[in-house]
Amino acid sequence: MRMALLGTCLAFTLGLFPSGSLMAAPPADSKAFATLAKPGAKVPLGKEHYFTYGFTQSPKLGNAVMRVEVFTLDGKRDRTFSVFGDADMPSMRGAHSSGRKPFALSNKGAYLLPVQLVMPGDWEIQFTFEKNGATVLRGAYLFDL
Repeated sequence: MRMALLGTCLAFTLGLFPSGSLMAAPPADSKAFATLAKPGAKVPLGKEHYFTYGFTQSPKLGNAVMRVEVFTLDGKRDRTFSVFGDADMPSMRGAHSSGRKPFALSNKGAYLLPVQLVMPGDWEIQFTFEKNGATVLRGAYLFDL
């Protein structure tokens, strides 16, 4: 066992293995999500829309609800988008991921997503906005709990 370990270390030292061949790769699309402006700010959504987002209450351990509202540039509410979210801890990617879930559209036109926050630490919610089957925006909100 000791000889096998020494042989592996020597092989890495001599460069017999490519430098990243045994390392885990980040998710392929992790860089495709732009960091969003702070909650409550008007975030551009294509050429004719913007959206605002934020938790309905200050997030804490347990259940939280993320709220998104989409508007045209002249301030009229728009309900024609499909909005998806995925909550996860970036430092433990995949361990606490909610998976991609659709936001529910309320009667008042707000998009709502329940989020399970299971432990303190850094969290990320990734948003995907689609219209007519095409992705319009992918953005991420990072926060600490």
